[in-house]
Amino acid sequence: MRQIYQKLIAALLALALCLSLSVPALAAEETGVKAAAQTAAAAAMTYGGGAQIGWAVWQDGKITASGALKAPEETGGEPADAPADALYGIGSVSKIYTTGAVLRLAQDKKLDLDKPVTTYLPKFKMADERYKQITVRMLLNHSSGLMGSSMGSGLLFGDGSEIAADQLLERLAVQRLKADPGAYSVYCNDGFTLAELVVEAVSGKDFMDYVADIFLKPAGLTDTLSPAQMLSRDKERAPIYQAGVVEGPLPADCLGAVGTGGIYATAEDLAAFGGALTGTTLLKEASLEAMAQPEYKRGLWPKEDAPDALAYGLGWDSVEWFPFHQNGVTALVKGGDTQFYHAGLVVVPEHHMAAAVLTSGGVSTYNELAASQMLAAALKAKGVEMDETPPALPEASPAPMPKELMKHAGYYGSVMPYKVDVAAGGTLTMHYLGLNAPAQTLTYHSDGTFRDKAGTSCLKFVEESNGQVYLYQRAFTRLPGLGGLGTSNYAAVKLPENKVSRNVQEAWEQALNSDILPMNERYSSQIYLSLAMAGQTAAAQAEAAAEAGEETELGAPGYAGALRLVDETRAQYALQLPGNMGRDGYDLELRRDGKSGALWLYQSNGAVFMAEDAAPVLSAGSGSARCTIQPDGFARWYKIGDGAAGKTMTVQLPENAGYWVYDGKWNVVASSVLGGNAPTALPEDGLVVFAGDPGARFQLSFT
Repeated sequence: MRQIYQKLIAALLALALCLSLSVPALAAEETGVKAAAQTAAAAAMTYGGGAQIGWAVWQDGKITASGALKAPEETGGEPADAPADALYGIGSVSKIYTTGAVLRLAQDKKLDLDKPVTTYLPKFKMADERYKQITVRMLLNHSSGLMGSSMGSGLLFGDGSEIAADQLLERLAVQRLKADPGAYSVYCNDGFTLAELVVEAVSGKDFMDYVADIFLKPAGLTDTLSPAQMLSRDKERAPIYQAGVVEGPLPADCLGAVGTGGIYATAEDLAAFGGALTGTTLLKEASLEAMAQPEYKRGLWPKEDAPDALAYGLGWDSVEWFPFHQNGVTALVKGGDTQFYHAGLVVVPEHHMAAAVLTSGGVSTYNELAASQMLAAALKAKGVEMDETPPALPEASPAPMPKELMKHAGYYGSVMPYKVDVAAGGTLTMHYLGLNAPAQTLTYHSDGTFRDKAGTSCLKFVEESNGQVYLYQRAFTRLPGLGGLGTSNYAAVKLPENKVSRNVQEAWEQALNSDILPMNERYSSQIYLSLAMAGQTAAAQAEAAAEAGEETELGAPGYAGALRLVDETRAQYALQLPGNMGRDGYDLELRRDGKSGALWLYQSNGAVFMAEDAAPVLSAGSGSARCTIQPDGFARWYKIGDGAAGKTMTVQLPENAGYWVYDGKWNVVASSVLGGNAPTALPEDGLVVFAGDPGARFQLSFT
């Protein structure tokens, strides 16, 4: 799926300042598209820290350049060639296949983009009457108003289960919308999973079977697969890793909402699919033109003429990509991210070109930039020069600040909360709440913006037609070997004051300071590995905060991040924020177990968590034990106390089940999913979790 945009921009700025690019030297006589592709691919892998990269350029009906590299860390020396036909997860680039499938049904008069989704999915219901207004088009341009991602048990290891898609309607049934349908576009995974279900309902076929019939077979694409298909084929896939957490390659990365982000492909297959969208073999011209329209303009969006990484079409992340758009050339761009794979696809329809860049590890935006460089070189070879001059901020000089701007000081919500101070002397100071990061101070200028000292980025307040106050940001970053990336978006929205009682505030502070455990994730879920990653990150942040010697303000009073506190048990998502900064919301409810008083957290997207202190102690005194998954399907967590620590646990593993063992610092000590079912020495102060289908029984023995 797409990565948190704010963190990406921060990474881009930092890398542009401090990273020295290391790419393979090219012979002087090596020129043209292939040389440009090699340079750009190496740059993307270096900046993103990828382990392996594959790329391909398609032009006028055929692949004209392709290749693959392994990073020096994987080879123990210089970058080395990798299998060019390896499979990679393409993440959210899968949404282009879904969009194409919907448009194919539309052009065949089997559905209408502007009719309600309920026309085709009568079982689609929500706890919010506005859901009846959601049209099929709104699923494809991210303007449905859905909260975002109900992806429980969707990110899996070595498991082709599509339970995440199968359970979507059930999970949406209890949710409300975060915005009126059509109000604005904000990245939404659930919209495309719904679109996948629409395709299946209207076509009467399995999603991948329909995609194969209308796209893959006609285009001769044999290496484009669902996770289940990939697992059944004896074909090499790019290895994935989690450095510092698990040694060696991980099992296959599988995303169980295929139309949202689960497709696997080779770089050549993906580039060829993109290339096929430059002609009318797969879709009619009207459908292709519909995909390329600036759909983001239908709703709330910054009214600025400056490049941004997002400018939604139907399915596409951008239909106005820099520098093509600024040179009068249409370029259609889609990026994709799973936990471990990252993808970029760029298509230039009028010149019949496409490029795909796929990585194990890395960053999808760097892959998009690399693909852009490849196509810029291909255009240059055809005599089409691209002016890549970075757009500068408009001319302005320091000026006295109107006093009325001080009213905009306060707390702002986004993917992270901010506190914004505005001083009468004309400065704006951004505090990043919850992070041990220095504040940023900018100075007021004559055009109404606050600018940094270098004059390369700016912020300004915008009072929008919906009554909300937004913090608009603009910047441009260049990376050697990859070109440039523009930022022109609403970074955050002001949070209205929300006064709550001291009891409410304290109840939520206590709950959110508790260590919590996922209860309804599939045994193969990547969430169990993410716990180790999160634990290490939390420990590092706590250490940094301790070294700083001061407490970090965590959020706005009356809020928990982007959630507005309603009472002692309920909090609701509060942001009205277009683009990518207001994605993936949910409401949250706290519940106490009637018998034990244990704290449970229920997210409206279906995720369920239990406080760690409610986990019982693993009993190993008798030398054997049983653990059975109950009808609710919840995982069974146990603390490893003195009676079990140091003993070796052997597990008789049932079908469709698995276990994970952690030490006291959240390091993964053992996992039947990652390393097989071997006897495990139980660590002191650790945890063990058993998960599986209801009724799964684990027989344990201890020596």
